[in-house]
Amino acid sequence: MAGFVLATANAHKAEEIRRVLEPYGIELLPRPSDVGDVDETEETLEGNALLKARALTDATGLPAIADDTGLFIDALDGRPGVHSARYAGEHATYADNVAKALSELERVDDSRRGARFRCVVAVTYPDGTSWWVEGILEGAMLRSLVGDGGFGYDVIFSPLNLSGTSLAELTPDEKSAISHRGQALRAFAEKIVGA
Repeated sequence: MAGFVLATANAHKAEEIRRVLEPYGIELLPRPSDVGDVDETEETLEGNALLKARALTDATGLPAIADDTGLFIDALDGRPGVHSARYAGEHATYADNVAKALSELERVDDSRRGARFRCVVAVTYPDGTSWWVEGILEGAMLRSLVGDGGFGYDVIFSPLNLSGTSLAELTPDEKSAISHRGQALRAFAEKIVGA
């Protein structure tokens, strides 16, 4: 089986991706250090994931896999959505983005704090072929930071049926078993290996 170049430069994402795909025997090749950042100029997760994967395929001549993920908060009309990584500004940290989301939700009643993470995993091949799959995790926004694991918005997002437990309180394996990224990666693996 041919390997796939991993488009992400985010170490946390790369670790999650490897954890989910390793059992399927899918070979992931590291992103070459000489490939620069890809500007995420599309207005959809699908568009940005395909853009990133295509850039790596073009640079390496190999199949590539990329993901794009967004947090869609009902009370904020779906924001931050496709702009989740840069919600508090172009060079925002995870803490900056979390603080902005909490600030905007400060006066929002618990009944209106529904949200979902959506992850799109895109694959591109040297012959121009491409496709994508997705995973969605429904939940609610918490009122304060809970837990010290995970990354990004994990500390303020509680999946449905977990009674207020944040994603940041789960072990990496527990998170991968239910997460939006885990769902999308398993859908990718099933298409690749027919698992």
